[in-house]
Amino acid sequence: MFIEFDPLRSLSNPWANLDQLPLWTGLIPFFNECDYLEATICSIAAQSAKLRLILIDNGSTDGSAEVARSACDFHGLDYTLITELSPGKTAALRAGLHLVRTPYVATFDADTIYPPHYLASAQKLLERPGCAVAGAYFVAREASEEDRLSRARTIMTAARFLPKQSHTGGAGQAFHTATLRAAGGFDPKRWNYVLEDHEIIHRVMKYGTMRYAADLWCVPSPRERDRDSICWTLLERALYSVAAPFVGDWFFYSFLARRLQQRRLNSSRMRERQFHHLEGPAFATSHPVC
Repeated sequence: MFIEFDPLRSLSNPWANLDQLPLWTGLIPFFNECDYLEATICSIAAQSAKLRLILIDNGSTDGSAEVARSACDFHGLDYTLITELSPGKTAALRAGLHLVRTPYVATFDADTIYPPHYLASAQKLLERPGCAVAGAYFVAREASEEDRLSRARTIMTAARFLPKQSHTGGAGQAFHTATLRAAGGFDPKRWNYVLEDHEIIHRVMKYGTMRYAADLWCVPSPRERDRDSICWTLLERALYSVAAPFVGDWFFYSFLARRLQQRRLNSSRMRERQFHHLEGPAFATSHPVC
């Protein structure tokens, strides 16, 4: 793992003043996301809550690291850029989590837009007794307020009836750092397959609940995914909903892991997206939060 360190920038680091210590660290793992990173970082720079940003380059070949560095410098962000060459999102998140020194940590996706109140809304949930993780639901960029609230009701209703599982993806998850570490953190030796966002929540919820709120949302890019690389079958999904709350360890580490291994759906498959060379302009470079 390579860590970029700028001694001149460190002299003016806001962490040097204890009164300015942020409560949040954001982790952004990325692989070949040069078309999207700038918009994502722009939205994170507009957060009302102070944060430190840790960007993990997972071996990009398209200049994504330079885009990330330039965007962070432009917005005056407190950031660290590291390189983790072990392929896969889980390995990248593990490398970033090692550097977190704040009470709260959020995982951001490199192709997602976050409203300015995102971290503040997540913190309100995490401050509730027993809350171990906050989850943000996904909405389309063009969604109306009515559409967004309808989506919020759907997620919160699902969480009420199925409280022992995750109803949002890794692009919208925020944790107590101590709880995330107590649960084992991001560990490719334990789980090096796709669907890592659900597996980590399974472990974290042994320490508390996962909560959602109508004002906690984010906007993923509209591009199509290589679904063969990341999805589970209807049977697996059904068992997750019905059985995982009662036999979670068995479901993930005996049942699901074996099936994903047979289909060769390891974490590094997330990087094999066939649309990378077909992408057009970034989806939200003019997003109002910028």
